[in-house]
Amino acid sequence: MNKYLVAVALVAAFATPALAADFYLAADLASGKCMVMASTPNPGQFKTMGHYKSRTAAHKAMAHMKDCK
Repeated sequence: MNKYLVAVALVAAFATPALAADFYLAADLASGKCMVMASTPNPGQFKTMGHYKSRTAAHKAMAHMKDCK
């Protein structure tokens, strides 16, 4: 029983950081449109407008940014 608890604890310890995703709000330099990205935006193609812990937070911030309207 103890070896199962240890195995579950190890799996949880290694899987939890993988579940934590970061989202970026970026403006396309060519079109000027804003979008939410799950990876770091390419600086030559996009202007980073912010870094957020959830997609919902990024969309909420995008609605209030003057450059993203």
